[in-house]
Amino acid sequence: MSKSDFGLIGLAVMGQNLVLNVESRGFQVSVYNRTTSTMKEFVEANPGKKLYGAETLEDFVASLERPRKIMIMVKSTAATDINDRDAVDAVIESLIPLLEEGDLLIDGGNTYFIHSDRRAKDLGEKGILFIGTGVSGGEEGALKGPSIMPGGPEASWEIIKPVFEAIAAKVGDDPCVTHIGEGGAGHYVKMVHNGIEYGDMQLICEAYQIFKAAGFTADEMAEVFADWNKGELESYLIQITSKIFEEKDAETGKPLVDVILDRAGQKGTGRWTILNAVDNAVVASTINAAVEARILSAIRDQRLAAAPVFEKPEVKIDIPKEELIQKVHDALYASKVISYAQGMDLIKTVGERQNWNLNLGGIAKIWRGGCIIRARFLNRITEAFERDADLTNLMLDPFFTDILNRSQSSWREVVTLAVNNAIPVPAFSASLSYFDSYRSERLPANLLQAQRDFFGAHTYERLDKPEGEFFHTDWPDVVED
Repeated sequence: MSKSDFGLIGLAVMGQNLVLNVESRGFQVSVYNRTTSTMKEFVEANPGKKLYGAETLEDFVASLERPRKIMIMVKSTAATDINDRDAVDAVIESLIPLLEEGDLLIDGGNTYFIHSDRRAKDLGEKGILFIGTGVSGGEEGALKGPSIMPGGPEASWEIIKPVFEAIAAKVGDDPCVTHIGEGGAGHYVKMVHNGIEYGDMQLICEAYQIFKAAGFTADEMAEVFADWNKGELESYLIQITSKIFEEKDAETGKPLVDVILDRAGQKGTGRWTILNAVDNAVVASTINAAVEARILSAIRDQRLAAAPVFEKPEVKIDIPKEELIQKVHDALYASKVISYAQGMDLIKTVGERQNWNLNLGGIAKIWRGGCIIRARFLNRITEAFERDADLTNLMLDPFFTDILNRSQSSWREVVTLAVNNAIPVPAFSASLSYFDSYRSERLPANLLQAQRDFFGAHTYERLDKPEGEFFHTDWPDVVED
């Protein structure tokens, strides 16, 4: 038997679908799974395909053409501590004695980026190449074409480029994959992508909650989101939301969305994004609001106990439905811009500090297809960074400035409407507050600095003196009652 072009370890659904995608592009693929029966069932379920199932790692490695290209699709549990080790490390350790110089390992799971950095350095010292690769698109994307974000040495990218370009989603003739940068850049960009995804999803949920409070039926909301998907809000998440509202529960006949428990799960990438944003002094308030909304949804027992305790205003939404639809559309669009602006700001800031030499326009370009946050306006983000590679903030590009200016009035009305009717809109509110803070010539931080100087002699600067010159006031004593 001829040697395989590509190997994959870890045959959960994502792994299986990636294998089928790779094989469908003309490559022969070797597969290995710790549970041998899973490997055998997968190979037997796909007769006639160019697959080789290996029962041992030794056989698996020996079946691959050099330089070997091995993708690991094993769940990572290593968190934000550089000393954490997990199943991915265990697989790598078991492979090292079997590999030769120039072979390539690829971690395709959701991994915190510092571990990709660490693995690239450790393996590089042994002559083994490594790429930490973000893969977005879920199970369907893995099978039909995901967005792929590989990070590592340029030499590693050149080896895997033919395979990744073949299996990636396509927008026109452009494959949704590019070499992101060195070290952990690929997994970092995927992490922030997921953070933006959190923000997108929460904003849509808040639009839904406003419509529901206003008396919209699921069928009406399905029509609204289907219409939105034909215009400037066109995106994968808007599209699937319209389909969700159409779905009826077979058991009760009710809209399926109405019988789903309101307790959200999360895998951790949103939380990682927030922690990293704080570490790098970058505001990611929309993403933070989305993460916190999921946390609040999880304490359902507490919410149920609190609901009858507190008074709640009567819901009064007197705006005609067509008018409300347009206002919520504008608030959603503006808030979505803010979510992407914060995400791109974080990528830009950390990329510069890590010397990754990131191409922000190129990153937006590969998000146009295959991934969960694919949307029409990603073309506009690409164009914005092509116009100005050093763009300070996405909001300052003329296209996005115009959106924010023309959406402001509706955006404020929607947040006010929600607040007056006790409808929680944390992501809408956080997005608007970020916008208002960013565009403010003067913030109340002058009072904050006075407070800090009062209790801690932290000093302050003055408007009428050169920047960098610090002052302290001998504040009066506070008399305790």
